[in-house]
Amino acid sequence: MDHNESSRRQFMKSGGARLSAAALASQIIAETTSAAETGIPQRTLGRTGQKVAVLCLGGWHIGAVKDHKEAIRIMHAAVDEGLTFFDNAWDYHDGHSEEIMGTALQQDNKRAKVFLMTKNCNRDYAGSMKHLEDSLRRLKTDHLDLWQFHEMVYDNDPDWVFDKGGLKAALEARKQGKVRFIGFTGHKDPSIHLKMLAKPYPWDSAQMPVNVVDHYYRSFQQQVIPVCLKKNVGVIGMKGLAGGHPQGRLIEKFGLTAVDCYRYCLSQAVSTQVVGITSMAQLKEDVALARSFKPMTAAEQQAFRDKVKDEAGDGRHELFKSSKTYDGPYHRRQHGFEVG
Repeated sequence: MDHNESSRRQFMKSGGARLSAAALASQIIAETTSAAETGIPQRTLGRTGQKVAVLCLGGWHIGAVKDHKEAIRIMHAAVDEGLTFFDNAWDYHDGHSEEIMGTALQQDNKRAKVFLMTKNCNRDYAGSMKHLEDSLRRLKTDHLDLWQFHEMVYDNDPDWVFDKGGLKAALEARKQGKVRFIGFTGHKDPSIHLKMLAKPYPWDSAQMPVNVVDHYYRSFQQQVIPVCLKKNVGVIGMKGLAGGHPQGRLIEKFGLTAVDCYRYCLSQAVSTQVVGITSMAQLKEDVALARSFKPMTAAEQQAFRDKVKDEAGDGRHELFKSSKTYDGPYHRRQHGFEVG
């Protein structure tokens, strides 16, 4: 156990869990390692005690790179630079994202250097086990560092995971050594995350939208992150530029920079922030911003939020929170909705 992990656990035992979310968040940010030590700064992923890079390579985007050799080259360069948390999901590009990532990690023993996460799209026992075996085969690995239930976006999803046997499958997989840690994701409504967090299971991680406009609309930052901190659940941020249509609309609309948007995200109590990387130039930019990261002060964060305040509150920049259009096709079919 390293010093930071020990300090975190002692802090929680000595009453830290009773402190404000702001105090807990400050501790997480304060414990960020320096880039000189790890290539890219790292933070602890909640109760797992694992140190992970503050930026996570997004699996959907790497699967969208048309030149497969270039995608592999980007992933290898990411590992070499210290960006060693890799995200993926069973349904990304119908499995291609996992396959291309598996090919990259199989080479030069890269797998041993990566904290590998993928997501299970099913809710029942049999389906979850199948998705797990599919993912392990595609990723060419015998275990996952983190397996998350993907897209908790419908109000009954948390119930399904427990009632239909999904969690049972995850616990068996962990016992078998195929999964180390278990979490969940979602982008729709904080209330669904809160329902999942209230279930009788100590989640290792929760993935959610974290960006500057989220503060004003169905805010995961204000409603979910404080609960995660008190329960010692590692927070994985996503949609740092708000996503939606088109990607990067915040930058175009308000004259923001990607560097400032991600600096804002990393100034929140996230263990890591998922970033979409589709070119070597983007990788270099992301590595540079991570290495030069300095937390925004409270005043700087408020000034940054003020730039988007007039439009952020009605959700126009985060339609993934209010429209089924942004729910994955697999999950829409799972709930009986048409896929256009």
